[in-house]
Order: sequence, then C-alpha cells, then structure tokens
Amino acid sequence: MLRKIRIILASIFFAGVTLLFLDFTGTLHAWLGWMAKVQLLPAVLALNFVTVAILLLITLLFGRVYCSVICPLGVMQDIISWIHGKTKKKNRFRFGYSPAKNWLRYPILVLFIIGLALGAHSIAILIAPYSAYGRIAANLLAPLYQLGNNFFAWIAERAGSYAFYSTEVWIKSVSSLIIAAITLVIVGFLAWKHGRTWCNTVCPVGTVLGFVSRFSIFAPVIDTEKCRNCGLCGKQCKASCINMKEHEIDYSRCVACMDCIDTCKDGAISYKRRSSRRPAPQDDNQQGRRAFITSAVIAGTAVAAKAQEMKVDGGLAEIERVEKPERLTPLVPAGAVSLKHMADHCTGCQLCISVCPNQVLRPSTSLMTLMQPEMSYERGYCRPECTRCSDICPAGAIKPVTVEEKSSIQIGHAVVNLDNCVVNTDEVSCGNCARHCPAGAIRMVRKNPEDPKSLMIPTVNEERCIGCGACENLCPARPFTAIHVEGHEVHKEI
Repeated sequence: MLRKIRIILASIFFAGVTLLFLDFTGTLHAWLGWMAKVQLLPAVLALNFVTVAILLLITLLFGRVYCSVICPLGVMQDIISWIHGKTKKKNRFRFGYSPAKNWLRYPILVLFIIGLALGAHSIAILIAPYSAYGRIAANLLAPLYQLGNNFFAWIAERAGSYAFYSTEVWIKSVSSLIIAAITLVIVGFLAWKHGRTWCNTVCPVGTVLGFVSRFSIFAPVIDTEKCRNCGLCGKQCKASCINMKEHEIDYSRCVACMDCIDTCKDGAISYKRRSSRRPAPQDDNQQGRRAFITSAVIAGTAVAAKAQEMKVDGGLAEIERVEKPERLTPLVPAGAVSLKHMADHCTGCQLCISVCPNQVLRPSTSLMTLMQPEMSYERGYCRPECTRCSDICPAGAIKPVTVEEKSSIQIGHAVVNLDNCVVNTDEVSCGNCARHCPAGAIRMVRKNPEDPKSLMIPTVNEERCIGCGACENLCPARPFTAIHVEGHEVHKEI
C-alpha cells in the first residue's frame, strides 16, 4: 500500500511539473505553480525558509521521500529504470549493493556550493535536479507537445472547430538544446543501467537530503528474525543501498521508494519507526567532513534557433529576417530587479521561457549566465499587461509584479540609429516606432527643422521609456532595426 501511495503521489507531481513546462496557454500555472516553488533549490534561492524547513522536516521524519515523490528528475529516473525492468523478466532483479561513493558525491557538493557562492550559477545549475529536468522538458518535450497540438489544431480547423489553436514551434537556444539532450542521455543511461546512481553520486540535493535522512525517524527496517537472506530486496533496490550480508540499509541513499517492502514475501522489511540504535559507525574524520559540508550548504545557499520566416500577402512575399542587435547590456524582465539579482537567484530551469506568450525570453548563451533567461525582440515585444514570468518564477529571480508596477519599471531604454532608418535609407515616411510605443516615449520630429515639409525621424525620451521593445520589434528596417533597446544593470522606477 505504501508503494502504491508513493507511485500515485509521484505521478501527480511528475505530471504537474511537466505540464508547467508544456502549457503554452498559461492556464495551468494558477493551479500547479506551487509544484515548482516547493522544489528545494528554487526555495533556497528564493529564501523561502518555510518551504525549506518543511522539506527538511519531512526528510527528517520519513527519509528522502522528496527524491522519490517531489523531484521530477528523480521520478524520471524511476520511470526509465522501470521501463528497462519490463523489457525482460531477468531485468526485474538486476541491482545489487554497492558502497556509497562518498569520495565523489561530497566533492561535487562542495564544488556546487562554491559555484553558487561565487556567482558561477551557470556551472552549478548544470547538475541541479529541478533545473536539469526543466531544461529537458522545455527544450525536448515542449516542441513535441506543440507539434501534437498543431496537428489537432489542423484537424479541428477542417472540422470547423476552434477547440485548438496552432502555436509556433521554434528552437530558442541551440546551446540549451544540446545541454538538455546531453543531460537526458547521461541521466537516462545511468537510470537504465544502474537505477539511482545520479541521485546518490552526482545530485547535490540528494547528497544534502541524504545526510539528513541518516537520522530519519521512520524508514524501511529489516527484521533479521524473519529474513531468509534470499537477497531479493537488494536486487530490487535501485539505490543499491541494501547490504544483505550485514542486514543494513544505507539511509543516506535510500529514497523511500518502498520497492524492497513490496518485493519481500516474508514481511522481513517494514516501514516503521527506527530504533534508537545509532547508524552504522563511521570514523570521526568522515563525520566531521559531513558536518562541515552540511554547514557549508546552509551558508553557501543563503548567499547564494533559427526564427521562422515572416510572411505577408498570404505568404507570397517574404520579409527579410531581423538580425539580433549586439546589446551592450543584456535585458531581463521586470521583477528581476537587476542583472546581479537574476544571476544570483536563477536556477536556469527555463520555466519563464516556456510560458512567455510573446516569445521574448530565450536562454542566454553567455558563459556566466548560461541558460538563464534574457530578452530579445525579434519575434515579439514585452507587453506591459503581461506578468506571466514574474507570476511563475519559483526561485525569486523574477519577483512578482502587478501590471501597474510593471508599467513603471524601466528595464532598459531605446536607442535610435538613424543610419538604418527607412526615412534616410529609402526616403519614405514611417513613424512605426512612435505609433506603437505604449509609454509615449518616442516623438517624431522634422528631419530638417527649417523645412516644414521634410520627413520626420524618431527621438527617444529616455526618462519615459520602459524598454518594452515594441519599437524595436515593429521597426521595418532590415536586417538591423533602426531602433533597439539597451538593458539596465539595475532597473529603475519611473
């Protein structure tokens, strides 16, 4: 029964988190957004101490149920391992006990903490479990989901129904796509062959929770009087943490999946309150190292594509593709506060990129902010009435803002390059940028003030500009627009 309950809860969490990255309509985030915010690393970076305390308390009471129920990457490994186990009957009992690789897992944790403390988040988040799964879902699963949606939209259209509507499928970042694919291959291979190796050797969250779960009150316990030493529980344990020779379970690696209880036909393993007997003895140096690492975790974490071609005239005329401008300062959404705040808190899960309805957000390709969101306006602009990215960010990298607040936050300012303006290059009247500026920050003035018949060119009032990018997106100049937005390192209020 416990195993069935665990599977049901894990399925709910896994499906819910996955749908957060697939739902391009944004309708599910009001109901399921909390599932992203209860992930451990986003909660730590958001300084959500209540959530962190609850997760640690749950681990102290029941063991690493977080890893087998809440963590999407952990559940994904279980699914892959289960599929392999179903391919052949002999694969059902393919695991065996192996000692913990502490020589690897703790150095990885220390490097992870150092990366967060020094601001090298782009490197540290490569192995963060929620972020890794988020990139897999956003870059690999979401395009397939959208293609399926477009297929049903095509059928519905021919049936005279508008139950579905098509959406554009595009690669937001080649580097993020490659990283997501490599992560899936590595994690998938380890899960296929060895079960929970990634969780118990590489994952920093698993290592931290593993230390806490060593002292968990409830856990699977072996009754030596009932045990026949058949070894089936150890062969079924995907965490490879059951030592049948000593009748001991390494609770730092046990993820409380309950598979061993379901496998044992003699009732020799049960999930119950552990006795007061201390965990397996360890040398003082190892205990000291673990205590230091745990303290470091608390301290360190606290501090711490190609575009689709545009068509006009029913697709008969093709507009030249806009080239991305070289911005001196990157753009980040309203609510991010500053570039430093974004870099310090973002986990690179790319949930905000997945839900952006205007196709403004895409993963950064800069080494120091790799896979974190940046804004660019080739496909759309940041509409003042849209606050979706700030509503769903689980790590506090983009703080919640209202529509009214967003309209007064200056994330950047527009810069005019008259050499590219069609008024000068083609000698035609335009004014697109001024007509579509929601802040009224662009004014058209005579190119020749002394000639009342001369064409008009744009000027920008930087004090009123909020950096939404409407002017840049709608500028007809090609391949480089005559106006683009430069970001601000620290956002301002106007």
